[in-house]
Amino acid sequence: MTTTQDLSFLSLVLNASLLVQLVMLLLLGMSIASWTIIFKKTAVLRGVRRDTERFERDFWSGRDLSSLFTAAQRNTRSAAVLEHIFEAGMQEFMKAREIDAARRAMKATYQREMDILEANLPFLASVGSVSPYIGLFGTVWGIMHAFRGLANVQNATLAAVAPGIAEALVATAIGLFAAIPAVVAYNRAATDVDRLSIRFETFIEEFTNILQRQGLGK
Repeated sequence: MTTTQDLSFLSLVLNASLLVQLVMLLLLGMSIASWTIIFKKTAVLRGVRRDTERFERDFWSGRDLSSLFTAAQRNTRSAAVLEHIFEAGMQEFMKAREIDAARRAMKATYQREMDILEANLPFLASVGSVSPYIGLFGTVWGIMHAFRGLANVQNATLAAVAPGIAEALVATAIGLFAAIPAVVAYNRAATDVDRLSIRFETFIEEFTNILQRQGLGK
């Protein structure tokens, strides 16, 4: 009963050396930050997909471009990325009837919106790649600390060194706990952003062709 109690997770964390505890605290902070980003990024991408699908339905339903432009000017939601791209292109086209200018305006808006969608993804990638090594560093240091403690013990047994090794291995476990969700979330978010990027670029090309036909018609 005593051994089980001494080797509980909380006991291992509290009895670890100061450096290992600092490593655990760092990993815990990285995990909390990554989970915060995961929840926010999931909500943002869900909203962008929903607004993109809604605007595509409206755009290809045959609605007048002027009415779509008016609605786009009123829509200030950050999730309406495709609508903002359309608004930028339409606004520039109405100024001078220049296709290249409208295309440049859409590309500039597209790039700004993509920068926003890709924000914090590098942090998730860093957490996923660095956390296991930080945890491993804590483990190596903890094991070294445990074996140094045996220098003053005449009869070194597994029971004597086990608590120290177990404390050190907790750092690796916390590192994996921080890394795995970050890697999964990064891959999922990066895939979603890439798919949205393709849809936005396709729309820019298609809308440019529409504006070109309208320009020639004038």
